[in-house]
Order: sequence, then C-alpha cells, then structure tokens
Amino acid sequence: MIIQLIIFLLLNFGALALGGLFTGSGVSSDWYNGLNKAPWTPPGWMFGLAWTTIMICFSVYMAKVWNTGENKNFLIILFVIQWILNVSWNPVFFYFNFSGLALVLIVLLAILVGLILYLNASQAKWFSLLILPYFVWLLIATSLNAYIVFKN
Repeated sequence: MIIQLIIFLLLNFGALALGGLFTGSGVSSDWYNGLNKAPWTPPGWMFGLAWTTIMICFSVYMAKVWNTGENKNFLIILFVIQWILNVSWNPVFFYFNFSGLALVLIVLLAILVGLILYLNASQAKWFSLLILPYFVWLLIATSLNAYIVFKN
C-alpha cells in the first residue's frame, strides 16, 4: 500500500500544483476581489490548509481502495476524470473568469467524488471517512461558486 500511497500523493499534489499555476494572481486579482462573495467564504489561508488535508486523506483512501478493489480499470477511469475536473476548475474560474462553467465543473466533480465514495463504501469500510472531507469541501466550494454565479 505504501507505493500506491506515494503514487496517489504525487498525483493529487501534482493536481494542486497545476491548479495553483493556473490560479496565478486569481485570489488577489481585481476581478476576484470585485466579486460579491458569499458571507460564508472562508479566509484565504483556509483553502491551502483544507486542500492539503483533503489530498492527504484522499490519497490514503485511494491507496486503500486500489489495494482492496476489484475493478481497478474503472477506479482509474473515475480517478482520472476527477483529476481532470479538479485541475480544470482553477483556470476556468480564475484565469478565464468563467464562473458559470466553473460551477458546472465543480458540480460534476462533487457528483463524481460522491460516486467514488458510494461505489467503494463496502470495500473501503471506515476508510470511507477519509474521502468525506473532499466531498464536504466540494459541497462548500460549490455553494461559494454558485453564490458568485447568481449574485454577480
């Protein structure tokens, strides 16, 4: 499980790094600062802490599911789609400022992570708790994105 854990850590933190590259000055940009944001928007430092925790937990979860799962090909397909959606959100939202399209992406991502949780719950057992922070954070992020779409 250690090798799979290292691979998933590299892939997941690679996604965060790519997303960060595409964010650029997004959080401090005039466009983002000028948006009407949800009152429940967390402080900026919380995003880094949340994503670091989420990706560690998700990597452990994926390594466990990989080792206990029966259909590894389907798991990898779901993981790759999740990875692409996750990485795509930052440039769509922060670089291109397409908040509506970003909302579609994050809704699809939340559904996909929920599907991964559902499909693997019986084999992952209590390890399923490790994907919950990702799912809950996506629900929060979806609400933040939706607020921006509908209030700007």
